[in-house]
Amino acid sequence: MKSYLDLIPISARVHRRQNRMTLLCIIFAVFMVTTIFSMAEMGIRMERVRLLEKHGSLSVTELLDSSMGQTVIPVAVLLFLLILIAGVFMISGSMNSLVVQRTRFFGMMRCIGMSKRQILHFVRLEALNWCRTAVPAGLLLGILTTWGLCAVLRFLVGEEFSDIPLFGISMTGIVSGILVGVITVLLAANAPARRASRVSPIAAVSGNAEKGKRICHAVHTGSGRIETVLGVHHAVSAKKNLFLMTGSFALSIILFLSFSVIVEWVNYVMPQSAAAPDINITADGSNVIPYDLAEDIREMQGVKEVYGRRSSLDIPASMNEVGDFSGTVDLISYDDFDLRSLKKDGSLKRGSKLSKVYGDSHFALAASDEDSTWKIGDTVQIGEEMLTIAGLLKNDPFSSDGLTGGKLTLITSGETFVRLTGEKDYSLVMIQVTGNATDADVEAIQKAAGETYSFQDRRDERTTGTYMAFVFCVYVFLTIIALVSVLNIANSISMSVSARMKQYGAMRAVGMDGRQVTKMIAAEAFTYALLGCAAGCITGLWFNKLLYDILIAGRFAYAVWRFPAASLSVILLAALLAVAVAVYAPAKRIRNMVITEVMNEL
Repeated sequence: MKSYLDLIPISARVHRRQNRMTLLCIIFAVFMVTTIFSMAEMGIRMERVRLLEKHGSLSVTELLDSSMGQTVIPVAVLLFLLILIAGVFMISGSMNSLVVQRTRFFGMMRCIGMSKRQILHFVRLEALNWCRTAVPAGLLLGILTTWGLCAVLRFLVGEEFSDIPLFGISMTGIVSGILVGVITVLLAANAPARRASRVSPIAAVSGNAEKGKRICHAVHTGSGRIETVLGVHHAVSAKKNLFLMTGSFALSIILFLSFSVIVEWVNYVMPQSAAAPDINITADGSNVIPYDLAEDIREMQGVKEVYGRRSSLDIPASMNEVGDFSGTVDLISYDDFDLRSLKKDGSLKRGSKLSKVYGDSHFALAASDEDSTWKIGDTVQIGEEMLTIAGLLKNDPFSSDGLTGGKLTLITSGETFVRLTGEKDYSLVMIQVTGNATDADVEAIQKAAGETYSFQDRRDERTTGTYMAFVFCVYVFLTIIALVSVLNIANSISMSVSARMKQYGAMRAVGMDGRQVTKMIAAEAFTYALLGCAAGCITGLWFNKLLYDILIAGRFAYAVWRFPAASLSVILLAALLAVAVAVYAPAKRIRNMVITEVMNEL
């Protein structure tokens, strides 16, 4: 051995099992960033081809100003920062536990003359040594995943992804992956390296780097059981370990809640509706498109659904018996398929009774926003007829910004509209075609509509494929985050218990049984979980709201942030699962330990 640095590969082999979680964290960070930036570059390449075919020339400004450029670049940068923070926190927690377990090793190195500066250098180079295997593994996994996603988008989704590269290599993704791997490890190694450098030579004998406070009295048990109190005491007594462990829980929740905003963002950027038409037939706002024409089109080849709307604008009306509203309302009719789609799309506010609106009824839906004064149950007088608002839409689908502007728009069934106005014909007929519909089928529909009305073929405007691709990628990342979080938390608690193995051995020696040991470890783990979940919920909800305001509310005036109950429930359940997994293995190891061997080392 020519240098103390030659110990680094030896140490890596000896502590291969303990290093697995740290290596997994590095691979996870590199893989995520490589995949995100590679997919972003593939999307930009595809957009470049599309713009070149459309315009014949292309500048960088035009590419960045395109919808693809404005979508993928900010999201990729945001995810890069989140993954960087998560990687630093998880790797730092794992390395800190490794340093605690290797106290005697660092103490012996100090005994034979290694300086504090050399200890710092040793720990940092040891961390960088992990990058030799973890970074290439993460890059390879990211590249293969990118190829797989591109293949899915091109052959299964199709549509606008038909030009996406299949086996493209993204230098941006590779460089970003390498940078996040190295930067994450260096940042994460800083605190554990300083901790290792502070280990004194006497630690080689004691095996304990913690100076600790002088114990003047026993732990107060109060009315609790001794094993529970000791478990809580173990959790809160080591402040740095408490911070790292609770941080693991908190960061998992923060990451999950942050990524969940992206799902909502996609819903706003590319709204999907079950009633989105492939073909529109319009008549300049007048109800002059014959009802029979819609029925004839319904029987044609390639037609899946036909549904129409009628409109009557600025009808004199008053609201409620006390007359606190008077003015005009817009009346729009929806066919049954259109009404059912509102429920499928989640467009109705809580408490809406859609079933009351069907058929010839005295009920209607109303467009609304946060400033609307009308509510469910209000009545609107139109001539001799009285309509009751049975439900509210979350926004106004008939305005450009989704806001009502104080204008009341009522949506009725077709039968109710005909009764109120006497008009049976449509102002808009919408058609959905089947998946195997041909251009000839569409030409036949256009011929049946004639030249009197405006005919619009919107099949090329479908965004279902793009939407499904984005949502799929986000949910894959959310699943990976949840799994890595569970593994990291379980591993961190296991390593924390391993660092106190001698203490647990001494407790077993003085009479503590296996059941009490399990309860003690469970109390420690649940203390971390309780504090971590509390911190994670508070910070995560704030971050969720911040991202929502930046990505969604800042661009869509009608958007209103709502408590993410579903996302929060999922990640909290994952955290509880991590605690259960984390308690089982260490408790079993302590119950099966040979007490005499532990006592001989005390």
